[in-house]
Amino acid sequence: MPPTDARPATDPGSEDTLDLHLSDELVALIGAGENTATTDGDLLDAVASWGPVTTPVGTFHLVPVRLERDLPLITRWMNDPAVAAFWELAGPETVTATHVGAQLDGDGRSVPCLGVLDSTPMSYFEIYRADLDPLARHYPARPHDTGIHLLLGGVADRGRGVGTALLRAVADLALDHRPRCTRVIAEPDLRNTPSVSAFLSAGFRFSAEADLPDKRAALMVRDRAHRHVL
Repeated sequence: MPPTDARPATDPGSEDTLDLHLSDELVALIGAGENTATTDGDLLDAVASWGPVTTPVGTFHLVPVRLERDLPLITRWMNDPAVAAFWELAGPETVTATHVGAQLDGDGRSVPCLGVLDSTPMSYFEIYRADLDPLARHYPARPHDTGIHLLLGGVADRGRGVGTALLRAVADLALDHRPRCTRVIAEPDLRNTPSVSAFLSAGFRFSAEADLPDKRAALMVRDRAHRHVL
């Protein structure tokens, strides 16, 4: 789910993904990001430079969103009933554009990305500074806590461990490239059992429940100190 204001925490698509492949322009963009990204003044330490990485399900890369290129695809994913039930962003492209554009036009505390697996865009991630998000009011935040939101775009990628593999990979990327970050945070809807299960399987631990305006969330935490044993 997108970040939202919340009340204090309690206790401490039906269509498959289009067969899309990276265009020459997108490949060039990735390379340019890796060569020019800098951590100076960057609240998330240059997400564009984090990948690619090898995962059990293929080679994975986080590619920062460009609305003019990615809006139709992300909008289609947001209108998948299984996604819309928790993201609540179904509707025309303007709905998605408003949500994603607010991050792109912001101060960099949240970076929307396509998740590209073996050259196919197949997921949407938001990498965000949990300690600078309204969520930080409702759990004992630490400086540089990094948050993750995820949706899988295609039905074929759900329920077979892909989400778990990508969540582990992205959490590892955050810990590898953000040395000041000691924890990766997530807050899936408590009713979204597959999502909570995927986080647990990816090495996150259940920390608490939080009452947010639009959901009761499961606060999930992956600790740097335990990353190699979970």
